Amino acid sequence: MNFDLIVLGTGPGGYVAAIRASQLGMKVAVVEKESLGGICLNWGCIPTKALLKSANVFEYIKHAKDYGIEIHGEAVPNFESVIKRSRQVAAGMSNGVNFLMKKNKITVISGYGKVKPGNKLEVTDAEGKKTEYSAKHIIIATGGRSRELPNLPQDGKKIIGYREAMNLPKQPKKMVVVGSGAIGVEFAYFYASMGTDVTIVEYMPNIVPLEDEEISKALERSFKKMGIKILTSSEVTQADTSGDGVRVTVKTPKNEEVIECDVVLSAVGIVANIENIGLEEVGIKTEKGKIVVDQYYRTNVPGYYAIGDCVPGQALAHVASAEGIICVEKIAGHNPEPLNYNNIPGCTYCSPEIASVGYTEKAAREAGYEIRVGKFPFSASGKASAAGHKDGFVKVIFDAKYGEFLGCHMIGANVTEMIAEAVVARKLETTGHEIIKSVHPHPTMSEAIMEATADAYGEVIHL
Repeated sequence: MNFDLIVLGTGPGGYVAAIRASQLGMKVAVVEKESLGGICLNWGCIPTKALLKSANVFEYIKHAKDYGIEIHGEAVPNFESVIKRSRQVAAGMSNGVNFLMKKNKITVISGYGKVKPGNKLEVTDAEGKKTEYSAKHIIIATGGRSRELPNLPQDGKKIIGYREAMNLPKQPKKMVVVGSGAIGVEFAYFYASMGTDVTIVEYMPNIVPLEDEEISKALERSFKKMGIKILTSSEVTQADTSGDGVRVTVKTPKNEEVIECDVVLSAVGIVANIENIGLEEVGIKTEKGKIVVDQYYRTNVPGYYAIGDCVPGQALAHVASAEGIICVEKIAGHNPEPLNYNNIPGCTYCSPEIASVGYTEKAAREAGYEIRVGKFPFSASGKASAAGHKDGFVKVIFDAKYGEFLGCHMIGANVTEMIAEAVVARKLETTGHEIIKSVHPHPTMSEAIMEATADAYGEVIHL
């Protein structure tokens, strides 16, 4: 069967690329070995947000008194029901992608796909039957999976990855989370709020190590207040699973600690799914575990492209979608603008939430900028006070010479809904003065961006 385009993988990179290609008049097929929507919809972004919402609701109930609401009787989380709701949300989203495939007349091929030379793709179905398809263009969008540390091999029961963490049959009493990137801190927050005793082990000096240092310190304070134990500049040297639980040996700057727990969540990043998909046979170049592509996602072999977590760049759903759109628009003969990887927002959905874009203060200084920094705490925000969410702040960084908006970093309630303002402002090359003079609605959390900017220029009103 011949197509203009076949996409291997239907995560937020693959299915978005397929839809855009169909909109541009191409005859499109997608190949998927599991569920439409990939990891993001089925085992990542979407179901984790459902779990975190349950945790938020439980936190609200626990603090109902602070809002003048009395609850008679005890509120108890039903762990199995929380997990079940999350799976239902994921299933609904996957069905939504199925609808979009039909709506856009995209052929869905179920099975395990391998690229072949000569613009061909072989699919092995569940029964082991092989079928060959051909297309003028083939996009590889095979995504990534949980990275395993050599001294922490995942068995799926006592040492688990993110996938098992959102589908555990029963709630663990004690858990060790190794790694404190977005995945690690989101699960640490979820399990701790449900009542699990959680310890985070982070190799770097700060948790959420990619964030601005002040953000990291603020999250650490919030987590410690919740009762989460945090060990930074530390590493797991051994995990003994021979008993009922796990005995985890952790080397800290001071000594060696042994922590006993029911389960260890390994959240030390992801690796690309590039094995056994035919890359070597076709001659597609890889480097450091990723497929090598140009700014339009063309590999070194004409007619073959790659996007998302299997290529260099941030392993984020919204990055994969943007890459997919740029890739197919270029294939269709358009002239899309290459993606600016320095203007990609990062969001972490624990509580308080974290959202950031652009340079951290340290990175801006290291890049040689003379900078203006402004901060506005939510403790001075009327909306945050009314909502009972006074923790956190907005921090903005501007180039002192030209007023360029270098970076924006936030920690607090719902800040993931606010970061897009900074992304759009930076895309439009907005200066600090333009943000100050853009009237922000009151009372809102988002006016903290304007106030932080005014602080950078010595014009802040409410501090």
